[in-house]
Amino acid sequence: MDCPKCNAPMEEATYGRNMTIDRCTGCQGIWFDLGEAEQLKDKWMSEFLDTGNAKTGKANNDITDCACPRCGKTMEHIKDADQPHIGYEACAEHGMYFDAGEFTDFKQVTLFEKNDGIPAPISATAC
Repeated sequence: MDCPKCNAPMEEATYGRNMTIDRCTGCQGIWFDLGEAEQLKDKWMSEFLDTGNAKTGKANNDITDCACPRCGKTMEHIKDADQPHIGYEACAEHGMYFDAGEFTDFKQVTLFEKNDGIPAPISATAC
């Protein structure tokens, strides 16, 4: 399988005993088959699968028109609902692709991002 962003070969990387993802040998982006990213998001130390340089990932983030490495169909560019600064490519039939550094960011929701939907306190002068 080749990387949807830089066309370098992908290599398998294993997490635990039974989860294998594909990582690009060039730009270090990560391909997750359906459901794998969500499963790994809450797993301890899974961010260590994301070995790439986040600066390279940010540069590749501008490439949004890419084909699914499994079926060849154009993937959809999706903004994460909880962290809209994260954009990844997804194939509804096969999985999702994160640029280098994006999975680590996807996994680590900050306190600010968790509290973003909480309304500001009402001031005493407003009464």
